[in-house]
Amino acid sequence: MATRTALARHLIAACLALGWNAAAQAGGMMFCERPAKVTATAQDHVLRFAAVVKNELERSGATAAVVSRAGLDLARLGLRYSHAGLALKDNPNSPWSVRQLYYACDEKRPRIFDQGMAGFVLGAEEPAQGHLSLVLLPEDQARTLQAAALDAQTPLSLLAGEYSANAYAYSTRYQNCNQWLVELMASAWGAAAPRREDAQSWLRERGYQAEPVAVGRTLVIAAHFVPLVHVQDHPDQDLRAQTMRVSMPSSIEHFVHREAPQARRLELCYNPNHIVIRRGWEPMGAGCEAQPGDEVIAFENSH
Repeated sequence: MATRTALARHLIAACLALGWNAAAQAGGMMFCERPAKVTATAQDHVLRFAAVVKNELERSGATAAVVSRAGLDLARLGLRYSHAGLALKDNPNSPWSVRQLYYACDEKRPRIFDQGMAGFVLGAEEPAQGHLSLVLLPEDQARTLQAAALDAQTPLSLLAGEYSANAYAYSTRYQNCNQWLVELMASAWGAAAPRREDAQSWLRERGYQAEPVAVGRTLVIAAHFVPLVHVQDHPDQDLRAQTMRVSMPSSIEHFVHREAPQARRLELCYNPNHIVIRRGWEPMGAGCEAQPGDEVIAFENSH
């Protein structure tokens, strides 16, 4: 069991488990369970960080934003952000709650879920520090995307019956959370109908490029045995090249930047000492260290 647990942890991180609340702890039915390990100080920092994020959203004048968190450590794959959703000012759950796809472990199916910003931030693998990206949408794109996201039928029409953490971007067999989001965008911004086939056809026409992730031969083989990770939907030529094309937050951000050049980006991070805010499309480096032009908010209890 211990060996399988370690293997599952490694593979899910490498297979882009995409920030669900369900990182692997063991095989079988325990796959989705992860006990919370959050100190009082870390929880306080998360709440203060979430408050800063919401304040930035309010100040921005936007009504919708693509929000991405570093849910899992994907640095070995050259990626920072693993999980994206849509933060809406007028979300009926609460202002700036994040509408997203998640995997409901008890029900063994994907669901659409509204989550407050604090809960969204707390979903990161390491609660003592974290990164968050916000892409603030221009008014026209925000309005149509919010209408689609809050429609009674559209989000469900785009929801696949089966979840795969590493779902191929141009197959309707499986879906992951990021793929649902980009298909929602396609449906709102130009697809013929709120169907996955139409959304993917529009994305192809617009030149959407899912992140090509070099996964290696071991992972391709082991994916046959790890729950919620699949290879059947990926093209044979990709698997032979040990690559999987998976929708990631970076793919979505690049696409939004091209489709909506007026979109603005903020990147925020926190560690035990401070919060850093960067405005613009230049990404932060490793760690959470401020560079010239960044705003820094110190935690009062830091030393």
